[in-house]
Amino acid sequence: MTDKTATPDKTDADSSRQTYRRASGQLLEMLVCPLTHAKLQYDIETQELVSERARLAYPIRDGIPIMLVEEARILDD
Repeated sequence: MTDKTATPDKTDADSSRQTYRRASGQLLEMLVCPLTHAKLQYDIETQELVSERARLAYPIRDGIPIMLVEEARILDD
């Protein structure tokens, strides 16, 4: 007898990744800039959520968006 809970197969891992991406996408749609209430854009290279209107980039640390104006980086023109 094989115990599937002990060794998840590739299908389980792929399914978990898809669920994470879907949840992340839904979270991004709900988050807005705390200063302007404008939608944010995800910058994959810098791991930041960018508010073009406020000219701020909010960091993502360990997968958690830090939505504090004091923690945001000011964007250069």
